[in-house]
Amino acid sequence: MIIGVYQNHPEFGETQANVEKAIQDLSSTKADLVVLPELFNTGYQFASRQEIETLSEEIPSGRTCRDMIETARDMDTCLVFGLAERDGQHFFNSAAVIGPHGFVGKYRKTHLFFDEQDFFTPGDTGFRVFDIGSVKIGVMICFDWWFPESARALALSGADIICHSSNLVLPHCQRAMKIRSLENGVFTITANRVGTESRGGKDPLTFTGGSQIVDNFGETKAKMGETETGTLLVEIDPSEARNKAITPRNDRFMDRRPEFYGPLME
Repeated sequence: MIIGVYQNHPEFGETQANVEKAIQDLSSTKADLVVLPELFNTGYQFASRQEIETLSEEIPSGRTCRDMIETARDMDTCLVFGLAERDGQHFFNSAAVIGPHGFVGKYRKTHLFFDEQDFFTPGDTGFRVFDIGSVKIGVMICFDWWFPESARALALSGADIICHSSNLVLPHCQRAMKIRSLENGVFTITANRVGTESRGGKDPLTFTGGSQIVDNFGETKAKMGETETGTLLVEIDPSEARNKAITPRNDRFMDRRPEFYGPLME
């Protein structure tokens, strides 16, 4: 299958323009799966509750999801993208999974980073795996990478590919995701953004770009630059992620001894 990563530079609050730009950029892409960044449609640095109330949308009935459903149908592909979700009086930093036949599911970010805690409710979906036909994908969002349990939970639940929508500002993630791929034997797609935001008197945030696709042995198959935008595609065989062998006598999962991992549950 062909998998892709999309890296963009959204203008904060210009939701429809950001979505239209992404759709235009993706329109000529021939891929089975493309992952877009966290909050790709709104930008990241919210400065007030009014902004989150105005810019958040319901999933999947909001305009962004409707536009992306139409795009996925036209492209005959699966899209994973991050957006601010409104659910009653609660707001979640979420990712939607859209297939060629419509809405597949959503994930709500488990580990909120820094000022996100002022606007979003911690996610309550848990780490979910979605069957999109020929492959099973897991979804996590940005700061979830810091916690190895996130990727391990998805891998143990059968994910062949981990889709990682991000707005990264720390310098470590791209290296760490190579380890997440290696230790779990899965492909990972980290979709980041570029540019700088400085809003509401807050310190400026500069996003690190470097969106990447890593194979199930931790090798980087493709990586974007720190400032470029667009789409990068790679051909993979997702069935390779189902072989967890390390050596002829070692297996990533069968050699686990969870009876001794008690502190991980505390």
